[in-house]
Amino acid sequence: MKRIGIIGVCILLLFTSCTPGEKKEEEVVQDEKEKKELSIVPSYKLSKENYRMLLPYESGAARGVIVNQLANRVDIDEVEEGLRRHSKDYFDPETYIFREGQFLSSETVYGWLGRKLTKEQLNKAVEKEVQKLRKAQMTVDKERIRNDLQQGINPAINNKNNVKEQKKKPKYLSHIVEQNFLVTKDKQAKVAGVSIGLSMKSVYRFYTEDKEKKRTFHETDIPKDKMIEQGKKNAQEILSRLRTMEGLENVPIMFAIYQEEDESSPVPGSFVAKTLVDKGQNEIGKWETIKEKNVLFPSNEAEKYHVEESEVIKRFSNEVADYFPNYVGVIGRGFYINEELNKLVLDIPIEFYGKGEVLGFTQYVYGLAKELLSNNYDVEINIKSSTQMESIIYREAGKDDLNVHIFQ
Repeated sequence: MKRIGIIGVCILLLFTSCTPGEKKEEEVVQDEKEKKELSIVPSYKLSKENYRMLLPYESGAARGVIVNQLANRVDIDEVEEGLRRHSKDYFDPETYIFREGQFLSSETVYGWLGRKLTKEQLNKAVEKEVQKLRKAQMTVDKERIRNDLQQGINPAINNKNNVKEQKKKPKYLSHIVEQNFLVTKDKQAKVAGVSIGLSMKSVYRFYTEDKEKKRTFHETDIPKDKMIEQGKKNAQEILSRLRTMEGLENVPIMFAIYQEEDESSPVPGSFVAKTLVDKGQNEIGKWETIKEKNVLFPSNEAEKYHVEESEVIKRFSNEVADYFPNYVGVIGRGFYINEELNKLVLDIPIEFYGKGEVLGFTQYVYGLAKELLSNNYDVEINIKSSTQMESIIYREAGKDDLNVHIFQ
């Protein structure tokens, strides 16, 4: 799908750049946080649902942190894409320009994801730093040192090797995702909104060490209601910190809480709550419950709660098996919003021995999709060999015709 999107953009730019009278790209200056960089705002975007983005593209200030903090690749994709999707409810793509977060650096995020220090731990850490500075004959500001050392947001514990205490006070907060939304005025691009995604663990894994430094690994499930409660507390604390940062004192900030799936899950977790804090406000008000989830097909959950879709996908899989002996099974991922199927992705792994087979198989699957899959939801079918994506079939909800692309 990404390759198709890139090719489409290139073709669009080629034609529009040669068309007289069309709106030209806009050059703007970013000036927040003392920046004076010239950027380009593209005149076109892929669709009304997508944001325009500044060029050259600017990676987030905390780039790479998410890969180290989230164990599941599908969670990494969903927490970023899902946050942008929910941001559209507050920051209209017709008005705002998207940019990856620039206020929270990697160092800041890592610091916030740590544990708070107990009073005793903090006093010891402060004294150690004071002695270090005095030895180097440097200025000592105890209050500043204390604030710098007390950055963690996760609950404090007295002993990391105490299993009971670790399970009682797990590290709930796994990652913080920041996204910026800009508007242009008088050739200036300024931040006019910020979204913060809080990625929360559903399972907490940790280890303890004995006197010989031998590690023992443990895990504990985190109840959803406890996770949401902690996420809301974390959001309030983060809001207070953001309001002290230059450029964020008076902009709307959206918070969304994401519940991760287990690290071995083939489907991602989901967002469970969101809220908008108006510009200048320092307290979070009412939260909105988000009812969405990702479901694996086939699975016990799907067979129990999504019987109709389970039967359709089972029939689809059986029909494919009758056609191709090297077929190993369809893996489906259904994305539900308010209990209604919004998007269905089917992955078909299969071994091919020539492009003719790819063409014939894709045609067969196309026919099955036309016959069996409703147009009430988005459909994406990925046909893959062991080495690459061979073809893709896709359709937007509400449309009758399926689109097909065979990769060369």
